[in-house]
Amino acid sequence: MARINFDLQELQAFVAVADKLSFREAADFLSISPPALSRRIEKLEMLLSARLFDRSTRRVELTNVGRAFLDRARRALDELEQGVLGIEDLAAHYRGVVTVACVPSVAYYFLPSVIKTFTQLYPKIRVQILDEGANTVLNDVLNFRADFGVNFIGTQETDLHFEPILSERFVLAVPANHRFARRRQIRWRELVGERFITVGKNSGNRVLLDSALASLKERPTSFFEVAHVSSLLGLVEVGLGVAAVPKLALSAENQSTHKGIALIEPEVSRTLGLLYRKNDDLSPTARVLYDLIKSEALRR
Repeated sequence: MARINFDLQELQAFVAVADKLSFREAADFLSISPPALSRRIEKLEMLLSARLFDRSTRRVELTNVGRAFLDRARRALDELEQGVLGIEDLAAHYRGVVTVACVPSVAYYFLPSVIKTFTQLYPKIRVQILDEGANTVLNDVLNFRADFGVNFIGTQETDLHFEPILSERFVLAVPANHRFARRRQIRWRELVGERFITVGKNSGNRVLLDSALASLKERPTSFFEVAHVSSLLGLVEVGLGVAAVPKLALSAENQSTHKGIALIEPEVSRTLGLLYRKNDDLSPTARVLYDLIKSEALRR
């Protein structure tokens, strides 16, 4: 068998470019010059006798060979770090980067407390959060842009494992001085004629709600439309209307500006889950954060 003499720096360079899909950003990340980074990639491609990236003036993409090699390169780096440092020294010495893709409500209302705990325990592990819509989160995990994801869709993806961690109902967010504010629950049909605020049709939440309400004879009509739940709540807080939101999005700190009321007939809920690629073990660093998120969800 032929011996391939590539070194750690070349593997690190390859993984950095694959993560960033930008030679300039990867060079900044590694604190080297772009020409030096290019030389490392070229040497690796020469040793492998294969092109790892398709490059143009506008974008960088992994080739089929590059995608196949990426998983092996990540494992090699993780195993090397684990072997050098020792798993028992993880809390004090382990270094690395974990990338998590998640829907915005998780990134804003749920993840910060987990990241705070994680950073206190493992201060040398850096975290990259990709807060995107549900479909983008799915693609980030499938296409190796994230180690794992937190999402409410993905159970039908044959290449992904979906582990449910938290179920939450949709509630009606209303301004604190709204006539519904003292209600404990409200029927969907009572919202007909209200100034209803909703997320756009490309949103996973919108798809879920539209599907759940499809059989209703009467349903609220959207008056304002936004891209994210956080923007939607901003409109509610200033009194522009009411909106159906996941309960997780209603933080206790903002109860003076808006209230959450149980929605019934029908009750609509979503299940958040952790997503990761089948047949692709999480790195030790990713596993630590994965388990912390799971523990926090169970606590709640």
